[in-house]
This record gives sequence, structure tokens and C-alpha cells, in this order.
Amino acid sequence: MLAKTFQQLDQYLQQQVIGQAEMVQQLLIALLADGHILVEGPPGLAKTRAVKTLADCIEGDFHRIQFTPDLLPADLTGTDIFRPETGEFVFQPGPVFNSLLLADEINRAPAKVQAAMLEAMAEKQITAGRNTYSLPALFLVMATQNPIEQEGTYPLPEAQLDRFLLQLNVDYPNADSELAILRLNRGEALEELQPRSSEAVHISQADIFSARKEVLQIHMAEEIEHYIIRLIMATREPKRYSDELAAWLQMGVSPRATLALDRCARAYAWLNGRDFVTPDDVQRMTYPVLRHRLLLSYEAQAEGITPDSIIHTLIQQVTSA
Repeated sequence: MLAKTFQQLDQYLQQQVIGQAEMVQQLLIALLADGHILVEGPPGLAKTRAVKTLADCIEGDFHRIQFTPDLLPADLTGTDIFRPETGEFVFQPGPVFNSLLLADEINRAPAKVQAAMLEAMAEKQITAGRNTYSLPALFLVMATQNPIEQEGTYPLPEAQLDRFLLQLNVDYPNADSELAILRLNRGEALEELQPRSSEAVHISQADIFSARKEVLQIHMAEEIEHYIIRLIMATREPKRYSDELAAWLQMGVSPRATLALDRCARAYAWLNGRDFVTPDDVQRMTYPVLRHRLLLSYEAQAEGITPDSIIHTLIQQVTSA
């Protein structure tokens, strides 16, 4: 029943965010797997619209933060405010205390802000002064990066990249999708003058937590578990598979990648109406799970080798049986 509700939510989001079906699906997988997602792509590709539309469909608050070089940690976490009438300091929560958070152009913030964001993502808590405050039980960060403009940016450290469950690269929609976007935008402009029909799917936080339990109970055969381990170990010991892989990879992925691949493969299978995980589920989720975790060698970068091409080679060379 819950799987059908999430499938309806997937269909509704794809009607509202046209031409970005993979981004919508990966956003739902991050929600089901209790993780955060990093989206990279040019401006204007409905990244903000996707997470805002999702926020409208689930129980929880949404906030967007525009990251800039002059942003301070307190602008994100909140700070203690002095109340003259009582003579006491009272904590004023910042925008991070929302269930869904859009961190727009996250790589424009300096190191101190990144450190505060890392604590929030990793521990679901923030520290202000001497006190530590817990974030909402439902907490999902969708961060964006612009791959075109790099001036005035601070590359995310590997430790923070590893905290993202998934990384997704989005591209321009095709001509048919572009036409559908044009018509949808025109229709929404007309609806501002008329009562809007209630067609969105609404999901409570209790349903989300129940769905996460169902995802964890999806059957995964022992052979699939070993397949996941082989894929992960191939990034750490690439010379066992080929000299080419060994030359491309400077460092393999951490155990967080193993856990992420397990949960995301389960979520993908559940979202597609199955109660078991297949090798194809693992392969499909290997790209967004490993893409930002692989540390490429200078030789690979010089040759223009991308993480996706390395993952493709891994899948070809690591057997699923």
C-alpha cells in the first residue's frame, strides 16, 4: 500500500518536474534511504522546483539557503539572542531546522560553514556556543553545485562528499520535454487567477518512517550482498581486475558506500514494486552512490576519464554471480 502511494508521488512529481525523471526518482530514493543528495548541473533545470514540490507533498517544513562566500555558520545553524527583558540568552534556530533543506550552490560557502553543514548532515545535530541541538527526525538535504562557474567557489572536501548518499548529474531536457515545460508554465500562470485543483499526493512523516522500515525488510539474497562487496572492494584493489583501473583510481571508497549501495538498491527495488533486490538494482544505483566517492588519479584526470566511465568499467569487470 505504501509502495503504491510513493509510486503515485513519483508520477505526480514527474508531471510537475518535466524532463528530469531520474532526479525525481533519486530524490525519492534519498528520502526512503534516509540520506542526502548532491545535484550538479547548469542553472534553470528545476532543481529547486523538484525539492519544493516534494516538500509540498509531505508533512514537514521546507527552506532554501543560498550559499555565498560571506555566509556565516550562525546564518545556517542559528545563534543565541540576548533578551533584555529577561536578561537571558535564548537560542534562535536557523534555517537548518527544517525537514527539507535546499542548499543552493553549496560549494560557494567557506570552510566554517561547510563544517557546520557537515555536522548537521552527519549527526543530525548542530552546535551553537556550548550547546548541541537535535535536528528534526525527518531531515533531508538536497545540495546543488554549478559545474560551469568555478570562480569564487570552495570545492567540497572528500569527508563532506562522503556524507552525501547520492550524487546526480542533471542535463538539459529534450525538445518534447521543453515544449511540455512551456505549456505547464503557461497553465500555472493561468491557474494563479483560478482556484487550483487538489491533485497532489500527500504523505505524512509517519508514512515515510514506515516506508523506510519496509525498504530495510526487502529481501536481498546472499549472492547480491557479496556482489555489492565485490564492487566496493574493486575500488580499493583495482589491480586485481585490470591495470587500467589501477591507473585511474587513486583511492577506493569507504564502508559508507557499502551501506549506501545496500539501502539505495533496496529503495530502488521497493519503489519499483518488488520485494526483492536484483543485480540490476545494484548496478543502477552504483553510479549515483559511487560517483562522488571515487578519488581519481592525476593520470585519469589528464586523460579526461570520468567517474561514470570508471563505474561502467567496474560493472563490466566485476561479476554479479
